[in-house]
Amino acid sequence: MLSISVAAIELTSCHQEPEATSASPTLANDADSLLKGKSFSYLALGDSYTVGESVSESDRWPVQLANQLAALLPSDTLSAPTILAATGWTTNNLSQALTSSGYEDETWDYVSLLIGVNNQYQGLALEQYEVEFSDLLNRAIGCAGGNPLRVFVVSIPDYGYTPFGQGNQQTIRSDLAAFNGACLSISADAGVAYFNITPISQQWPQTDNLIANDGLHPSGWQYTLWVQSFAQEVKEMLRP
Repeated sequence: MLSISVAAIELTSCHQEPEATSASPTLANDADSLLKGKSFSYLALGDSYTVGESVSESDRWPVQLANQLAALLPSDTLSAPTILAATGWTTNNLSQALTSSGYEDETWDYVSLLIGVNNQYQGLALEQYEVEFSDLLNRAIGCAGGNPLRVFVVSIPDYGYTPFGQGNQQTIRSDLAAFNGACLSISADAGVAYFNITPISQQWPQTDNLIANDGLHPSGWQYTLWVQSFAQEVKEMLRP
């Protein structure tokens, strides 16, 4: 079975610009210093993309993200991610697993959600996905202590740009665009960051080494590209 998120302040005084520029690193460093000695817990919710089907454990994108954040932060403040995901899961499957996991009884420092490709693959209705994804996102916010600023959503990658899906690429692309559109809208309404990695997944075959050996799922290198695109923004979520 397939498993398959500026305010610009224009300074009118030329004498103020150097102060604003020089103050920014200080403010950033002060914020980072407040993170020393803290330990952040991370709950990653999803399907095969989150569990890392056909790649090593160290290549899973939540693991790569935690490692990248540990390098960006002032000290090793992140524990290994807790992953609730499995190949083939739909929104309904993830919902049931979350209910039985006990994870909603805990408070997590940040939570990610990536789900929906199996809804599309199994021909389930977009309207059903919208209802179930909205519920999952609200529960993810609950897992983060009710703080939507500590939750982020990752878009559904496009498996039409794989050896497995290329024969039906246009239909897959169109379907997933609708699912991702709903995902983005629901995330925005909830005040949750949305990271669009779908264009990265659509770089195959022009970009080498993007697909795992199964011909369907992303490679560890593609997951690296995902993480590089949003790690800095996730870091900002962890600041006080």
